[in-house]
Amino acid sequence: MVREIEFIDIDGILVGHAQNLDAATGCTVILCEAGATTGVDVRGGAPGTRETDLLNPVNLVQKIHGILLAGGSAFGLDAASGVMAYLEERQVGFDVQVTHVPIVCGAVLFDLLTGDHRIRPDKDMGYQACLNAGIAERRQGCVGAGTGASVGKILGMKRAMKSGLGCHSLQVGDLKIGALVAVNCLGDVIDPLSGKKIAGLLTADLTAIDDTEAVMIQSYADRKNLFSGNTTIGVVATNAALTKAQATKLASMSQNGFARTIRPAHSMVDGDTIFAMSTGSVEADLSVVGLLAARAMERAVVAAVKNAQSLCGMICYSDLVL
Repeated sequence: MVREIEFIDIDGILVGHAQNLDAATGCTVILCEAGATTGVDVRGGAPGTRETDLLNPVNLVQKIHGILLAGGSAFGLDAASGVMAYLEERQVGFDVQVTHVPIVCGAVLFDLLTGDHRIRPDKDMGYQACLNAGIAERRQGCVGAGTGASVGKILGMKRAMKSGLGCHSLQVGDLKIGALVAVNCLGDVIDPLSGKKIAGLLTADLTAIDDTEAVMIQSYADRKNLFSGNTTIGVVATNAALTKAQATKLASMSQNGFARTIRPAHSMVDGDTIFAMSTGSVEADLSVVGLLAARAMERAVVAAVKNAQSLCGMICYSDLVL
């Protein structure tokens, strides 16, 4: 029997957000002070990431202590310094005699055209997100890394829709698997349960959702970069016992959640990235963990859209009658 739980119910996981609503940007941290075996899968053609090379199974580091998801494009990677400072103060990380060095990975999305581009997630915001981390953190929508997120931007921001951050988690017996995602894609978002578009490129009169893929196909011969400010970034976490190689495979399998909900997914102007964290010791078939992760991720993408609120004049899901 599969039942829904909270992302923060995954063993050893804490989530925290910090944001600036006036500037329409923010960051989200996923902390595991005891360390989590982690893998990553980067499929978008324009990623902005931090410390992803060390997650290669052939490399030394086996566990990490935090993941940062942030707006601000490449500038937002600065927020990881705040996560590092927070964890170092608590002596979390590798003991190198003179201090502890926490391992913090991260990914960013482009939200500079929403709100005030001069304000981006920085060290202070990353630190504040860590201070806000706790077992009661359940917010979705325009929060953390999803604060400035938007979708359907191929014809510019006037016809884009507001998106945000979403979560969805599942439990089968002792096995828990959860997904958290900030949805900022080039394309349209479909709810697989109904087959209907729930967000994306708006029609010229801003009353319905158009078709991003149709626009792209019609302009197939035009090789200019129509819009480069995208990227959907997320984390799946499980209490299943996984090796680093298995966590990497889990991150790859979780991308099916993007493929089922985002059209198109993994374009050359998206930086789609998923981290997979293993924090427990529950024995489970990786194929089962992977299919549940993909299912959780697709529902998290839908939740990111349905929980979004209007911001900076952008229309959100609840503004449209679909």
